[in-house]
Amino acid sequence: MRRLLFPLLLILPFALHATPRTCLIVGVSDGDTLKARCGVRGNYEEVKVRLNGIDAPEKRQRFGDRAKHAMSDLVFMKNADLDCLSIDRYGRSVCKVRVTPRSAPNGPKTLDAGLAMVTVGMAWWYRDYARQQTPQERGQYEFAEFEAKARHVGLWRDAEPVPPWEWRRTALAMPRSGRPSAAQ
Repeated sequence: MRRLLFPLLLILPFALHATPRTCLIVGVSDGDTLKARCGVRGNYEEVKVRLNGIDAPEKRQRFGDRAKHAMSDLVFMKNADLDCLSIDRYGRSVCKVRVTPRSAPNGPKTLDAGLAMVTVGMAWWYRDYARQQTPQERGQYEFAEFEAKARHVGLWRDAEPVPPWEWRRTALAMPRSGRPSAAQ
């Protein structure tokens, strides 16, 4: 019994971290939420994906439409590697999403879509969930946000951009008729 248990304990941590799955991105809900079709023809599974490490402006928030379009340009109708870490409270798979960069369409899936969104100023690095990232990823995302701010790109063109988590708190506290809209 001990002979069987010891090898199993060595393998278990690797088995718990699933390998990335390749899926077709068939929908973009907003700047940080996607719909993916995974599996084989006749046995597809639709997966709702929340990108790990970022928070993009909401649809009705300033820059919300631009963030959605930026994400669409990156991933829509492309095969993506989804490295999913958890399920959020809304039932979405929280994943790192990698696609083939436009500059190398026949190359490997090396473009981190979340990092790309932060780099072009269409999303915030979501520090509240940084513990789900490796130290290297945290450094990359932090630097990308710093650089986007310094270059005043995307939402950083605004003098005082409102992070989505603050916007949601404000929007939910208001009566429906007085909620802020996306005046862009």
